[in-house]
Amino acid sequence: MAVKAEYLWIDGTQPTAKLRSKTKILAAGEEPGIWGFDGSSTNQAPGDKSDCVLRPVFTCPDPLRGDDHIIVLCEVELIDGSAHPTNTRAPLRAVAEKYADQEAIFGIEQEYTFFKDGRPLGFPIGGGYPAPQGGYYCGVGADEVFGREIVEEHMDAVLAAGLHLSGINAEVMPGQWEFQIGPVASPQVADELWVARWLLYRIAEKHGVSATLDPKPVKGDWNGAGAHTNFSTKAMREGYDAIIAGAEALGKKRQEHVDGYGAGIDQRLTGLHETAPWTEYSYGVSDRGASVRIPWQVEKDGKGYLEDRRPNANVDPYVVTRLLIDTICGAAAGDN
Repeated sequence: MAVKAEYLWIDGTQPTAKLRSKTKILAAGEEPGIWGFDGSSTNQAPGDKSDCVLRPVFTCPDPLRGDDHIIVLCEVELIDGSAHPTNTRAPLRAVAEKYADQEAIFGIEQEYTFFKDGRPLGFPIGGGYPAPQGGYYCGVGADEVFGREIVEEHMDAVLAAGLHLSGINAEVMPGQWEFQIGPVASPQVADELWVARWLLYRIAEKHGVSATLDPKPVKGDWNGAGAHTNFSTKAMREGYDAIIAGAEALGKKRQEHVDGYGAGIDQRLTGLHETAPWTEYSYGVSDRGASVRIPWQVEKDGKGYLEDRRPNANVDPYVVTRLLIDTICGAAAGDN
């Protein structure tokens, strides 16, 4: 049987890259190989030197097509085999390999918002606003939860693809949801998040709905959308001092992290709606208004992980995981 291989890659759109994909037909048993594409149509090449290369790095079953069909996530390369300037996975690989002995793992909480006809799902048709935030978070009932059928279908697809999904929940604003990938090492956690995003877009597309990672989908007194990133090393999973050291290290590179945590971060990190101001850095136990939260259970157990609450929903997971490894593991190794 012929195999449909859906090749996925991240394009060069600024300030926030987009996912692209196309289908290659393989013979049964054939390994997916490199494949070219038109980089001039993806903001990755000029028209007179338009060829770019897709190199497979992560493959999983395609739950949308079923049978033996597959999803093939790729890095983008230049024709000489070097990493394309828009390839953020390549520098992550180098940092992850450098500090592999510290055994860093991640859990990423991906928030997103459903939109239909130019409004968030659940907002009144014709304009205006629904009831204020309050009952939507982890809510139940047709007056408070919108899009659950899409979310359930997405959850099943992510699991069928073999990804490390650890949960889902309705979020604070109508039409806003979250799924979590992890705990997994990087770059795999970022690979899986990109594939899970693609599956979300495809499934929502079928329902005539768009899923957006806009960090502030509705202006005013409404929560933004983030990608809170949970991080630990072997030392952090064994002792509390390493967690405090990690939180301190992040404070010394505040601006570098904020700059890499997604476009429009100043719109979301205002100091309101469970955020710390983007211009400041703080950490605390059980504090959702801090830049970095240490869960109460972690303090009680004297070991565990920390949660960086600053990354936007639209963050590049290759960038956020690279920054966390480089900063925290680099500090532990005495490199910073």
